[in-house]
Amino acid sequence: MDVEKIEARPFGGWRELMKVAWPLIINSGAFALLNFCDRIFLSWHSEAEFRASLPAGILFFTMVCGFMALAGFTNTFVAQFWGTGDKEGCARATAQGIIFSILSLPIIMALTPVGLWILRISGHGAEVLALEEEYFKILMWCGGGMTLSSALSSFFSGRGKTSVIMGCNIFANGLNILLNYLLIFGKWGFPEMGIAGAGWATVIGSWTSPLIFALIYFSKPINAQFKTFKNLRFDPWLFKRMIRFGLPSGLHWFLDVAAFTIFILLVGRMGPVAHIASNIALSISLIAFMPMIGMGMAASILVGQYLGRNEPDYAERMGWLALKVGVVYIACIGVTFLIFPEFYINVFEGNVAGSVPFGELMKTVRILLVILALWGVSDAAALILSGALKGAGDTYFVLYFQSAVAWGFLVLGQVLIVLVFKLNIYVSWVWTLLYITLLGVGFSLRFRSGRWKNIDLLDRRATAVVDPIPIEH
Repeated sequence: MDVEKIEARPFGGWRELMKVAWPLIINSGAFALLNFCDRIFLSWHSEAEFRASLPAGILFFTMVCGFMALAGFTNTFVAQFWGTGDKEGCARATAQGIIFSILSLPIIMALTPVGLWILRISGHGAEVLALEEEYFKILMWCGGGMTLSSALSSFFSGRGKTSVIMGCNIFANGLNILLNYLLIFGKWGFPEMGIAGAGWATVIGSWTSPLIFALIYFSKPINAQFKTFKNLRFDPWLFKRMIRFGLPSGLHWFLDVAAFTIFILLVGRMGPVAHIASNIALSISLIAFMPMIGMGMAASILVGQYLGRNEPDYAERMGWLALKVGVVYIACIGVTFLIFPEFYINVFEGNVAGSVPFGELMKTVRILLVILALWGVSDAAALILSGALKGAGDTYFVLYFQSAVAWGFLVLGQVLIVLVFKLNIYVSWVWTLLYITLLGVGFSLRFRSGRWKNIDLLDRRATAVVDPIPIEH
C-alpha cells in the first residue's frame, strides 16, 4: 500500500475552495445548459414534445439517480484515502464503484416497465403521454453510462482534480447539444426525429463521458502512480463499506427526486398553462441553480479531505465558506428573476408561447419566478450542506431527514392540493417553497451541531495500532 506522510498545513480558504469548485460549477452548468438547450429545441419543434420532455426526463432521472449517487459516493472514499496519502486506496475505492456500476446495468434496464406504468397513470393527455413513453424508453439506455461516469469521475473529483471532469463533460455535453440540434430538426443530412432524436443524442453523450474517463484512468501515467490495473478487483471489505455508507446517499437521491417527480407529474394535470409555465420555470431554475450542485460536490470533497487529515475544524470552516459563496451567487441570480422575467420567457417563444394565451402564460411564469427567487437561498443551503455532510459520511441523517420532509410534507401536501382540494398552481408552488425552506434550515442545523465530526468512515479507530511505550533502563 502506497501511503505518503501527511504534513499539517494551514486552512486553504476560498482559494482552495474555488480551485476545486470552479471546474465542478462549470461542469454542472454545462449539464444544465445541455438540458436547457434540449428543452428549448423541443419547444421550437413542438409544444407537445416540450410538455413531454420534463416529466419523462425527470422520471428517467428518478430511476437512475440512486445508482448514480451510490456509485458517486466513491468520491468520498477517494477523498479520505487521498487525505491519508493512500494512493492505491484511491484506486481500490474506484474499482468498487466500477464493479457496482457494471452490476447495476441490468437492474436499471429492468426498471423501464415500472417507469412506463407511472407515466400511464399520471393522467396526461394521449398525445403528450405517447411522446413521454417514447422519450423515456430511449433515455433508459443512458442509465448505465451515467452510473459508470459517476464512479470513474470520483477518482478525479475525490483528489480535487476537478478540471479533468470539467473538460471531459464539456466535450460530452457539447457533443450531446450538437446531436440534439441535428437529430431534432434533421440538419446536415440527419433525419428529423423530434423528441426521439433528443433521446438518442443523450444516449450517445452519456456513454462518451465514461469512455473518456476510462481512457485517462487506465492510462500509463495514472496506472504507474496508482496501480489502477492491479487494483481493479473486488475488495469485499471496501465494497461492503461503500454500500453501507453509499446506500443511504443513493436512497436519499432517489426518494428526493421521486418526491419532486410526483410534484411535476401532478402539475401536468392542472392544464396547459400551468404545465407549460412550470416547465419554463423549472427549466430556468435548472440552469440557474445547477452550479450549486457543483459547489455541494466541492464541499463534499474538501470536507472529506480535511477529515482524512484529521482536521475537523477546518472541514467545518470549509462547509460554511462554501455556503457563503453559494448564497451570494444565488442571490444575484434571484434578482434577475425579479427584474428580467420577460427575458426568460422570450427564450421559449414559438410553438409553446403561441399555443396558449400569452398574457396568462406571462403572468403565471412571472409569479413562479418570484417563488424561485425566494427559494434560492434555502436551496443553496440544502445542496451545499447536504454535500458537506455526505463528505463526512453522515449519509444516514441526510437520508432520514430529507426523505421524511419530502414524503411527509411535499408529496402529502401536493396530493391534497392537486387531487383532493384541486387548488391552483400558485398554492402548489408555494408548498414546494416551504419544503425547500425546511430542507435548508434542517441541514444548516445538522451541520452546525458538529455530530458528523465523530464518523469514522475508513474505520481507522478500529484498525489503529498503538505503538508500545518504550521502557527506560
